[in-house]
Parts: sequence; C-alpha cells; structure tokens
Amino acid sequence: MAGTPDVNLDGSLITGCTPFGSRTTTLSLHNEEETAIAAGNGDGNEPSGRYILVAGRADEKDGLRQTIAGGVLKPGITYRVAGWIGLGAGAARGTSHPVRVNLGVTMDDDDNESLQVECGAVCAEAGGWTEIMGAFRLRTEPRGAALYVHGGPAGVGVKVMDLRVFQTDREARFRQLKDKTDQARKRDVILKLGAATGAASVRVVQMDNSFPFGTCINTTVIQNPAFLDFFTNHFDWAVFENELKWYHTEAQQGQLNYADADALLALCDRLRKRVRGHCVFWSVDGDVQQWVKNLGKDELKSAVQSRLEGLVSRYAGKFPHYDVNNEMLHGQFFRDRLADEDVPAFMFKEVARLDPEPALFVNDFNVECGNDPNATPEKYAEQVAWLESCGAVVGGIGLQGHVQNPVGEVICAALDRLATTGVPIWFTELDVSEPDVSLRAKDLEVVLREAYAHPAVEGVVLWGFMQGTMWRQDAWLVDADGTVNEAGQMFLNLQREWKTDVRGNADGDGNFKFRGFHGRYFVEVTTATGCRMLKTFTVEKGDNTPLLVDLGDA
Repeated sequence: MAGTPDVNLDGSLITGCTPFGSRTTTLSLHNEEETAIAAGNGDGNEPSGRYILVAGRADEKDGLRQTIAGGVLKPGITYRVAGWIGLGAGAARGTSHPVRVNLGVTMDDDDNESLQVECGAVCAEAGGWTEIMGAFRLRTEPRGAALYVHGGPAGVGVKVMDLRVFQTDREARFRQLKDKTDQARKRDVILKLGAATGAASVRVVQMDNSFPFGTCINTTVIQNPAFLDFFTNHFDWAVFENELKWYHTEAQQGQLNYADADALLALCDRLRKRVRGHCVFWSVDGDVQQWVKNLGKDELKSAVQSRLEGLVSRYAGKFPHYDVNNEMLHGQFFRDRLADEDVPAFMFKEVARLDPEPALFVNDFNVECGNDPNATPEKYAEQVAWLESCGAVVGGIGLQGHVQNPVGEVICAALDRLATTGVPIWFTELDVSEPDVSLRAKDLEVVLREAYAHPAVEGVVLWGFMQGTMWRQDAWLVDADGTVNEAGQMFLNLQREWKTDVRGNADGDGNFKFRGFHGRYFVEVTTATGCRMLKTFTVEKGDNTPLLVDLGDA
C-alpha cells in the first residue's frame, strides 16, 4: 500500500500502519456492513466497524505493522493491547485460525528491531470478529516500537479493527472493583441482643474468611521451619506439587510409591488443611513417564484403569478436589494413544464412581492471559460443555494462573466467559513472575483482587511462596531466610483487608447492624451493668436479605 491509512483512535498510541512480509501483501480500508459485530466487554473497546484488510498474504508470517509513537513506551509500565480480529477472503466460513500480535522494539541507533515481545493472540473466525486482549511490559525504554499482526494460513485475509495500545491504570481498576467485591463477598448482618441489654457495647471480630487461600507443598519444603510456619498461619488449603502425580507414584511400572503423598496428607490432616488432589492423569505427552509411553493400546487401557482404582480408591474421602486429566487444552496423549475421543469423560466418570464426594476439575494454563490461541476461555468452556454432554460431572474449572504482566480487564473477561458455564472457578496454581519485587507485588494484587471480586471464583491456591523452592523464577513472597518481602506483605495486607472488625453500641431496639465479609465471627457484648456475652457465628453467602443472629440466649 502506498500510504498509511488514518487509523488513530482517541487515547491510542498507534500512529500508522504498513504491510510487512511478502511483496504481495496489501492493506485496504473497509467499513463493516454486517450488523452482527460482537459487543465489547464494557471497558470502552466497542468495535467501530472500520477495519483494515490484510490481503495477498503469501506466508502465515505476512501481516500488518502499526507504528507506536516514539518515546511513549516507558519501562516498568504495563500496556494493554486491544482490538478486534477477523478472517477475510480465503477462509471457509465457520473456520478459525490463530492470529498473533507481537511487539517489535528498537533498542539502538541503527533502527534495528532487536526484540520481539508476544502481547496477544486469538483464534480468529471467518465471518466474525474476535476481541484481542493482550498486554506487555518492557524493562528498558525503546527508541522505537511497532505492533505486528500476523497468522492464519497463506492466502487467507486478516481483518484488523481498532487496534490500540494504552497504559493500564491499576488504581482506577481497583476502585471499579470495590462495589463488585462488596456484592460478591459481604452481607448485611443484624445481631439481635434484646432491648433489655440497654446501650450495650459490641465488638465483632472476624476470625477467618470463607474465601480460601492455599499453596503447593512438597516433601522438601515442609522440612523448612520458616516455610511451615508461614504455611500454617496464612493458608487454608494445600496441593502436592508432584507427590500425587502418576510419574511420582509409579515411576517404574508396578513399583508404587504412595509414602510421600501419605506423609504430606498426614501433615495437612494435623494442621487441618484441606488438600486438592493433583492430578490423576496428565494429558501432555512430555509429562507422561516413558514406561507408559511404551505400552500398547490394550496395555495402556489396563494401566489407566489400574491407576484410577489404585489412587482414587486408596484416598477415597481424603481429597475434596481432583484435577482429573491435567491440561487437556494443550495435550491429548490418552485420547491419541487409546484412539478414543471419549476417554477424558470416561476418566471423570470413573473417578466419580470410585469416590463420589470430590469436585472434579479441568485444569489448564494461559486461559486468563489472552496470549494462547490453544487456551482461550471459549475453548475451555467448550471443553466443559463437551464433558458434560458425555455424562461427566465437572465440579470445577481450574485456572493455573502462571501469569506475567497481568491486566485486570483481561482476567475479568476470561472469568466472565467461564462463569457462563455455571461451574465454580478456582485459581489452582497461581504465581506471578517478575524480577522487580515491587512490580511483583502490584501484579499479584491485580490477580488477587480480580479473583476475589468475581462471584464465580471460589478459591485461590498459590504455586509456592518461598525463595528457592518455586517452579518459576522471581515469583516468591518470602525470602529464603523467612523475611516476608513486598509481594508477601501485599498478600498479607489483602488478607487483613478482607476481614471485618467493627465496634459500636446496640441501638434502642437492642440490635447491632454491620456489613461483613463472609466467614466465621466472634462477638463480645458488654452491657451497662458489666455483664459480658460471648458468641461465635458464621456469615454465609445469601440473598439480599440481612442475616439475623439472635444473641438473646447467649
């Protein structure tokens, strides 16, 4: 294309666009004549109807380049990428293909783009539009930068509408979440003391929050007193990092090792921590032990049944959750090797038969990040619907949450889509990787506030918290010597923020009213005559009616 179309939008950092890749690639401006463009997510990214068509693509890497105004991208700032992507001519209606947005940055005076940063991906559809919701953050200030949109097979046109880059505002987002959090996690309470108590003094203290937090543990970290102390005092749940996985319990065929899992489970029982069962199977080829890979079809089928009966029967009643077949969006080892499309549903139904009590989870990564076309919220919801159509009961949706540069609006959009399934959501393996501990604290706060504010989310489990013991680098909350760092302090501050502590006096009718977070409470009432009443009660999630607690018999 000879010129660059005017594609600027108010608030955008984009200045212009050109084709890149093969010489045959061209750009042209169009207006969407169809009326059925999907609605935005309510954060101002509503589609305008004006788009650029990338045509003449001879290679899947051919696409559109949009320049970002020089000098505007600053290090340490999280930027959001937003827009709408569709497929044009050459794509059969109803098909979809991955389209990616990358950031190219120039770091030197030679104007060479020396760095490519992934900052969003979608499964674009022919005949429709898909909203792209990505993000990026730079460690040093670039001299120049541009967004690159590419993907889809050669010969297929790519449509780009309203592509924008803008700086995120965490604090503004947190203010938006305040009312949402109040509605999702609080309830009005009326303590009925009775008129005879007079102007009684009341102190209400929340002992624990009904929203659980957990962490992964393993046989090594529990030997560390500092780790064990933090775990004991600040978490309600645990999950075993590796000790329940098939490659751990049966590294060699027929040689079973449940001793490590038994020891961790006994510890959690003593500490009164509930435990997630992670995981019965793992669907990704690279995480299946070699002896299992060496089995023929009939032998594998027998081994799968033995694994189910050996593990699930042994621990019946012990695990409230099971991740049944881990990461099915990213692998299908058992489906492929058994030549059976229904085997994931069979696994769910067999676990339920052997132990009817646990909630059975799907569990996967990248769903909340907006950067993996294999793991979109839509695909995850479709997986849940498929399992249910096969007779499996899906009791939970696990978002692993191995995140980087999180953006609240992106996470919320994924949660909203998954919530339409009606299945409870947990963050099951949350960690935030960022070398700068101050930014790490802010990133973790983004995820935790979004999770806590969303009514479909029922718990958060961290994938570790102590330096030197975590799977991902630069993600710890507690230093190796036991010192709580800035990220850990933020976590503790939120736990305190999400507990209610109120004082006051009963009204003339002998009632004391407050609005408190769901959880278990202790109340102390002191009357004018010095009489003290003590009682515990629980505030549970309910409708819009206040919870009435009668203390008259205390």
